[in-house]
Order: sequence, then C-alpha cells, then structure tokens
Amino acid sequence: MPFDFAEQSHRRFNPLLCEWVLVSPHRTQRPWQGQVDTLPPEATVSYDPNCYMCPGNTRANGAKNPDYKAALVFDNDFPALRLETADDGVEDGLLLARGESGICRVVCFSPRHDLTLSRMEAAAIRRIVDLWAEQYAQLGAVENIRHVQIFENRGAMMGASNPHPHCQIWATSSQPNVPERELNSFVFYRQTKNRCLLCDYLSQEGQSRERLVEENEHFTALVPFWAVWPFETMIISRRHVGSLAELSSGERDGFAVILKRLTTRYDHLFNAPFPYSMGFHQSPTDGAAHPEWHLHAHFYPPLLRSATVRKFMVGFEMLGTPQRDLTAEQAAERLRATL
Repeated sequence: MPFDFAEQSHRRFNPLLCEWVLVSPHRTQRPWQGQVDTLPPEATVSYDPNCYMCPGNTRANGAKNPDYKAALVFDNDFPALRLETADDGVEDGLLLARGESGICRVVCFSPRHDLTLSRMEAAAIRRIVDLWAEQYAQLGAVENIRHVQIFENRGAMMGASNPHPHCQIWATSSQPNVPERELNSFVFYRQTKNRCLLCDYLSQEGQSRERLVEENEHFTALVPFWAVWPFETMIISRRHVGSLAELSSGERDGFAVILKRLTTRYDHLFNAPFPYSMGFHQSPTDGAAHPEWHLHAHFYPPLLRSATVRKFMVGFEMLGTPQRDLTAEQAAERLRATL
C-alpha cells in the first residue's frame, strides 16, 4: 500500500536547515476550543495625521518626514543595532558574548497609509524591488557588514508597531543563525553534488507541481515540502542568482508581479488582511564569493483555520520538533484556489 501523506503522520526533512518537521494531518479533525482572536482591520485612510510614517509628519525622535511621493527609506529611530558598537566581548567558560554592530533602516512602501503590497500596482512594487536591491548593495558594501536582512512584519499579530505598510532592513556584522545554517547547506550540497540545492529543488517541484502556487518566467512561489507554518511559502528565482542586485530588469518585473499575486492570495484565503513575517535571504556580504547561494524569500503566516485561529509554537515544538497539521499539498491547493 502506498504511503498516504494526507492521512498518516510522518516527518519531512528540510534540506536548507537540516532539520525535520512532524506532519500530523489527522489532527485537523480535532475541535478548537482555544483562544479566538479578532483581526484588527487594516488602515482605510490614505493619510493619518498621527502616523509617524506618513508624509510631513513628525516621528517619535523629532525628525520630520519629507513630503515623499514614492517609497521612503530612513534610519530606524530606535535601532536594534548601532554601527559604532565594539566587537569585543566576554568569554568565561560556557559564558560567551560578543559585541554586535550594524545598521537598521525602515522602508515605507508608499506615502499612502492604506496601501499594502497586495493593494499596490505591480509597477509600484517594482520600484520597491529596485530600492531593496540598492539597499542590499549599499549596506553590504559597508565595512564589517556581513549580512543584509530585509523583512516585513505585516499586521499587529506579527508585532508590527505601526499599520503604515513598511518593512525593515537590519545589516549585521555577523551571519544570523538561519542564513548561516542555509549557507552551510548550500556549501555542502555544492561540494558533494557540484550543483545548487535550490536549482535541483525547483526542478523536482516543477515535475510534480502539486505544491506550486504561482509562477512566471522568472520566479516560482510554492509551499515547501518541509513547511512548518500552515500556509508558509517560498519565492525562488528560476535563474541561479545570489541577490536582488543581480536581477535583470525583466526579472525584477517578474518578482514584483509574483509578490503582488502571492500577497493577494493570502488576503483572499480567509477574506481578511493576512498577517505574516516575510524576508529575503541573499548572498552574504562578507567580501567572499558565494557561487553556492540561491536567492529566495520566505513567507511565514500564522493563521491556520480562519482569520482568527492561528498556530503557536508551543509544547512539543519548543521542546522537540516543529509540527504542522496541514500538509504542504493541502495548503498549496487552498492557496491556488483563492484567485
């Protein structure tokens, strides 16, 4: 009898992080009597006089925003990292600490307070893609910056402190944990197989197509076979490139289109503004060549059954192994049906 992924509990391997995820599809039958939240509505006004990101308004540190007409980039008023931080630290047996320096910036997608990626035109998103590429190259060229992380927390559920659509950029003097694990996997795969891990993965997914959600000439969006979050997706460049800065004009257009279509699918899934954390993983900026790296983006949305029931990482997942109740194939099928 063939193995039934949709009915039997099983483990799936994540080759990027070299870890397993437990899949328990039969648990979708259990009744839910836990916490039920109401998602706050997204902003409906194009300008909010009390928003510190809207054009012309004064921010918390007293700086005044320009009357910007497109995207705006500024240094974070309350940065998690500062460039002048020394790299010395403490080493006392098992107690080890090192100074971490860096640069934190904020990118407002639009002067409009109510314009999320899913509501923007692809041409406007394309301008943001260009800005992301510029910031990656500019920050990556700063001495002692080894990684540039671009990410968006959408929605109060994901900790966004302001509803004005925006993302953040943290440029760090060390390689963060997750990109470091991915880098090790990329390097090991290239050394042992003389090929790219994500190029091979895209080829295999292109044959089955059961986990594909969106694709165009330049990018593919899919639910990874090893997904942990209920409707987790990845966007992977079809050409082997290491960063947004390496994309051609046509590829940037294709990336903007797939970003709009995927975020629109998320909003349509439960007919509500869909919270998520999203970020791009690009080549390290440590001055070395990284031919093994393949550009990709991760979307981690927490909603599971509806706009009010979400997944938590608790219990077995914190103490043992990440776990999910919805198979990657079921999630992809539901996302494909939203448009």
